[in-house]
Amino acid sequence: MVFVSIARARAFGVACAFAVLGLAGCSKPAPVPHAEPPKVSILTLQPRPLTEFEDLPGRVTPLRIAEIRAQVNGIVQRRLFEQGAEVRQGQPLFQINAAPFKADADAAAAALSRARATHSRAQAQAERLAPLMQADAVSRQEHDDAIAQRDQAAADVEQARATLARRRLDLRFATVDAPISGRIDQTLVSEGALVAPGDVTPLARIQQISQVYVDVRQPATRYAALRAASDGQSGLDLPVAILRSGGAPYGQAGRLLFSGIAVDTGTGDVLLRILVDNPQAELLPGMFVQARIPLARHRAALMAPQQSIVRLSDKPHVWIVDKVGAVRLTPVTLGALVEQRYHVTAGVAAGQNIVVEGMERLSTGAKVDAMVWNDPALAVTARRLR
Repeated sequence: MVFVSIARARAFGVACAFAVLGLAGCSKPAPVPHAEPPKVSILTLQPRPLTEFEDLPGRVTPLRIAEIRAQVNGIVQRRLFEQGAEVRQGQPLFQINAAPFKADADAAAAALSRARATHSRAQAQAERLAPLMQADAVSRQEHDDAIAQRDQAAADVEQARATLARRRLDLRFATVDAPISGRIDQTLVSEGALVAPGDVTPLARIQQISQVYVDVRQPATRYAALRAASDGQSGLDLPVAILRSGGAPYGQAGRLLFSGIAVDTGTGDVLLRILVDNPQAELLPGMFVQARIPLARHRAALMAPQQSIVRLSDKPHVWIVDKVGAVRLTPVTLGALVEQRYHVTAGVAAGQNIVVEGMERLSTGAKVDAMVWNDPALAVTARRLR
């Protein structure tokens, strides 16, 4: 009786299990949700001209420096300029006591007049003796002596004339003029000082800064690339930007001078001299600035934004989107970084689309929902134009 109940219970459980399985087999499977493709921002690579630069520190020096020195001995009476002002060539700067030189010039003029009178008398004497010698009224010796005295008097006239010119030159040197145009520094001597041509300290200095030089140093190994960037030409043909301390450029661009370049034997550097127009006197002698030197020029360079580069095992890659919207990771070769963009020298071609943003969930062969990347640099430019 008990064994029959147990057998019936087991049979009932098996039947229930089959019933459950039958009901499960008749039900439909739950639908799997469809995953949307990841959204990415892409950039179409287009070739454009590129110039690679290198920023080097430089120091401003004046185009010309002139030391104002006395050319005669004397006492400085007056200073004829404002310190720190612009002066022009030939402008009087200092007045040295001219009274002694005026007296010397007057004495030299009197000596010239006396020499001319003596020469006139000697010439007349020689002319009178000439016919008398022909008539044997005087000896040839007397006539020859008269000729010698005439020639000696003529030489004395020339000497007196030269002495007068020198004394007048000293008188003119008593007024010290500016040899060049430019900005004059503070005076280094005061009124009442005794000055002489051999003094170690000049009276003042003039610096011509309407144009200035910016001297920079560059390793000699890079000089060949610099020459290549200038297309093999020489002279004032390679523009150079002069930058302020914050990186903003000055209003005037410089021009690199290739003449007179030599290698420093101690450091192995090349001293480069850049000529810069300086009409507003923004660049002052002694200032330190940055010079942006061109290194290389490319007619058709492909530039990839810095954030589009993926580093795998320290090697650069980019995600490329093909025509059907699938992505693949491609290794590339990078050149210089210019304005937050890498120059891609190998691995991609013009017209290809690369992923700039939204690459976190990408895998090779995956389809993506691509939109055009908004370049922040272009947005800033647009705002400035508005």
